[in-house]
Amino acid sequence: QVQLVESGGGLVQAGGSLRLSCAASGLTFSNYVMGWFRQAPGKEREFVAASRSGGSTYSTDSVKGRFTISRDNAKNTVYLQMNSLKPEDAAVYYCAARLGVVVTTKSRDYNYWGQGTQVTVSS
Repeated sequence: QVQLVESGGGLVQAGGSLRLSCAASGLTFSNYVMGWFRQAPGKEREFVAASRSGGSTYSTDSVKGRFTISRDNAKNTVYLQMNSLKPEDAAVYYCAARLGVVVTTKSRDYNYWGQGTQVTVSS
């Protein structure tokens, strides 16, 4: 049974930092693209960043220069370091896994999802 478990969310002031973690089990981690998505109230789930097993990364324009995705294949864990947080970054952040090496920004292309972790940014 595949499980993705996120942690690290919380309340932070604007300009602050948080580090999200997602621990995966029940899958061969290195065979998956790992992604982060977020969903704010009343909005669609949107792509944030993704990482191939080999280390190449992708992120949406709104977080470039502020968020960094990384992964530790030995620990089956993917991270999202979020710096210079803005109120508009507030959302539930979801970890997702997609079998293969193709990175996509569409949530429907991902096979497995975590339960989400709340990020709140106060202004």
